[in-house]
Amino acid sequence: MSKLADVAIRKAKPETKSYKMADGGGMFLFVHTNGGKYWRMDYSFEAKRKTLALGVYPDVSLADARNRRDDARKLLANGVDPSEVKKAQATSIVANTENSFEVIAREWFNRHAPNWKENHSSKIIARLEKDIFPWIGSKAITSINAQDLLTTVRRIEARGALETAHRALACCGQVYRYAVATQRAERDPTGDLRGALPPVKNKNHFAAITEPKMVGELMRDIDGYQGSYIVKGAFKLSPLLLVRPGELRKMEWAEVNLDKAEWIIPADKMKMGVTHIVPLATQAVAVLRDMHPLTGRSKYVFHGERDHNRPMSDNAIRSALRRMGWANDEMTPHGFRAMASTILDNMGYKQEWLERQLAHEEPNKIKAAYKREAWRMYLSERTAMMQAWADYLNKLKAGAEVIPLRA
Repeated sequence: MSKLADVAIRKAKPETKSYKMADGGGMFLFVHTNGGKYWRMDYSFEAKRKTLALGVYPDVSLADARNRRDDARKLLANGVDPSEVKKAQATSIVANTENSFEVIAREWFNRHAPNWKENHSSKIIARLEKDIFPWIGSKAITSINAQDLLTTVRRIEARGALETAHRALACCGQVYRYAVATQRAERDPTGDLRGALPPVKNKNHFAAITEPKMVGELMRDIDGYQGSYIVKGAFKLSPLLLVRPGELRKMEWAEVNLDKAEWIIPADKMKMGVTHIVPLATQAVAVLRDMHPLTGRSKYVFHGERDHNRPMSDNAIRSALRRMGWANDEMTPHGFRAMASTILDNMGYKQEWLERQLAHEEPNKIKAAYKREAWRMYLSERTAMMQAWADYLNKLKAGAEVIPLRA
């Protein structure tokens, strides 16, 4: 079917009966007997035929009408009725445009986006524009209650995108906290919805993601984390070291040798009571060098926010994951170990290297008798493995199509 041209639209004359001029994708120009020219789009939603008004020519040009048609088709592809979106936008009563949810959300986004990776910021704004603004964007932020938010995110859940629903709700919470901080809202209603959405199911005892595309998304989220700089440093090291969360938060500067790229954890701090050596990939060394000017005078690499003589809270990383929309049944601080172990095993790295790097108990009692020397077992192999793992995470973060190769 040939598409319309501007010259044909301009020359279209009224006739004794109204008629249509098709452009494709369901869109057509409806020429009325009175000479009016109206853009329309026919579509089907839930087995019902519907028509969407796209504007009046020439106020809405051919190019603009096509853009509106394409936007509507994107909504349809995601299980959203464009007519309902238009109705929600048209009927919203805005008490104060400057204090609408969309205005404040965009202000929040523009403030933080320069500090985010482009692929992270584009994901955030796209999620808001597609799933949130059409429904509550034009409403005054103080007029939106928890039920409004729940109805909005349940539309996302209804199309089978439960993870996106959780992240969209978390994003709304960040907007509300910004509104509270700038004295345009009194509280964050998303807290009332804790547990309202079903959890994202995961069969792992310690919930962990192991699908490379999602791992890349998590790495980008970590880079874009906007909380405490100390927590962000620990957050960035979590996937790189394969240590337990408690071991990481109690990391001491005296245990770290940045020049040798090693972290030696004393036996009395290890679960199995065996000294453990952690090879540090170049990416891990870079994080620690960046942290040193901030916490180098403290005993702990990741000291508490208020008390520098104590390690950071044992819930800091978990809270950071929640703030960024990763549900507890989706990813946990302990899950970074499971994530690395699963993927590295699939890539063909030897199980004994992984077990030693994870500092698991040696089941073989004869080998266990030599546990005083276990901390240096397979050190050169583990060093190479940890560098390869860090490089692999970098590629996933960059969005590369990475095919795991046998080690």
